[in-house]
Amino acid sequence: MAVQQLDLRREYQHFKKEIDQALAKVLASGRFILGEEGLSLEGEVTAYCGADYGVGVASGTDALHLSLRALDLKPGQEVILPSFTFIATAEAVAYCGATPVFVDIDPHTFNIDPNKVEEAITPKTRVILPVHLFGLPAPMKELAELAEMKELILVEDAAQAFGASLGEEKVGSLGDLACFSFFPTKNLNAYGDGGMVLTSREDLAQRLRSLRNHGTMERYLHREVGFNSRLDELQAAILRVKLGHIDWLNAQRRAVAQTYSRAFKGVVEVPLEPQGYHHVYHQYTIRTCHRDALLFHLQEKDIGCQVYYPIPLHMQKPFKDCPRGSMEETEKTAREVLSLPIHPFLTPGEVEEVIQAVLSFF
Repeated sequence: MAVQQLDLRREYQHFKKEIDQALAKVLASGRFILGEEGLSLEGEVTAYCGADYGVGVASGTDALHLSLRALDLKPGQEVILPSFTFIATAEAVAYCGATPVFVDIDPHTFNIDPNKVEEAITPKTRVILPVHLFGLPAPMKELAELAEMKELILVEDAAQAFGASLGEEKVGSLGDLACFSFFPTKNLNAYGDGGMVLTSREDLAQRLRSLRNHGTMERYLHREVGFNSRLDELQAAILRVKLGHIDWLNAQRRAVAQTYSRAFKGVVEVPLEPQGYHHVYHQYTIRTCHRDALLFHLQEKDIGCQVYYPIPLHMQKPFKDCPRGSMEETEKTAREVLSLPIHPFLTPGEVEEVIQAVLSFF
């Protein structure tokens, strides 16, 4: 049988009553931008993640961009980030006229390597921008120590990791700023674009609220050139419904991932969850030197699967001239990774179908 990598129709049917009621409430209110739903969501996400302030914005990309704008990132300054990530991470740097500096990853976690970060720091470095890739937190303890020692700003790209944690601390509370995406494929997902920035610095929160709303905190009084980047009330209402179930949703993902890992151990390299890290499996990503042949095999069997990210950012045209060190592990990883179906509504039969399809190849 065909197995989809993600099934949003099942998700909607599961939460249909709650979501329909939440949407009806917003529609009846007549308030669709910067209303009570968005304000409540900001407070609830902030409380869940352990930060002090939350600012809803129109997308995860805007969350990254406005965070860097709030820091007054300027041309000539540098931001250190991984190349093995979605392009939005680097786009946000480029939007500010600053320079992305790409560093290599740990080949087992797929996250940024702190040793490579330290090697890449120059007098121009302003920000370290790690990505919690595929739902696994980056090594934030080491990065935070490095940022403090070098007097740098630490910004989390937490787009793929809502609910993940490092020790007792949730992602979203581990840096100076943290950026979330609520794109429909994410663990906490809207039914359209949406995002949020978390911080425990009041000055940055105030600046973000101004930047997202045309540079104003008081109607028709504009203190700077801002942007139109507001999380609408309909999306906020949907997100509030799902936020109430996020631990259950992530637990379902983890259960599927653990079943996969038991079946695939010794066959392919399965995702690593280091001690003290809580992975939420935005993607379940295996690694094998036979990746392309396995991909074709699974597609022939109607198993939904995807390669993230086949062309690292330092090899993409807009960023090919940006500074970088050796990218050996990044480039090798990009040739070998494959993401399998993972979502909270997979049936046991579908999970077994995926397992048998992979094992039959080997």
